Amino acid sequence: MAVSVPWKTRWKDKIQGADAAVARINSGDTVFIGTGAAQPETLCLELAARAGQVHDVEIYHLLTLGDAPYIGEDKRNSFRVNAFFIAPNARDAVQKGLADYTPIFLSDIPSEFSSGRIALDVALIQTSPPTRTAS
Repeated sequence: MAVSVPWKTRWKDKIQGADAAVARINSGDTVFIGTGAAQPETLCLELAARAGQVHDVEIYHLLTLGDAPYIGEDKRNSFRVNAFFIAPNARDAVQKGLADYTPIFLSDIPSEFSSGRIALDVALIQTSPPTRTAS
C-alpha cells in the first residue's frame, strides 16, 4: 500500500501567495478572469494593486459578480477590460469608454481561446484544495 503524501507537502514548491502569482503578469499580457461567483477576488485585488507597474494588460471577463478593482480612470494605462457580458461592475466603465464590450454567444467563447483568436497569457481562476483520491 502506497503512503499518501499530503498535497501541501507534495506541491510545496508551487504554492505561493496571490501577490507573487499576480507579479508574474507582465505589460502587454492578456488575462482572463474567472466567471460568476468563482471570480478570484483576492487575485483581482492584487492585480489592481499592480496599476502603474504594468501597462497595456488586456483583461477579458464574462460575468463577474464581485468588484472589478482593475477598472477605472486611474487604471486605464495599466488595464483595458473587454467584457463579454456587461455586469453592474463594468457597466459604467463601458459607457464612459474605459472598457470594451464584445457581444458574443456564450457557446462561442471557448473557441475564441482554443483557436488562438484571443491568445491568453494568464487565467486568474478560483480553485479549491485537492481532495483525497481513492487508492
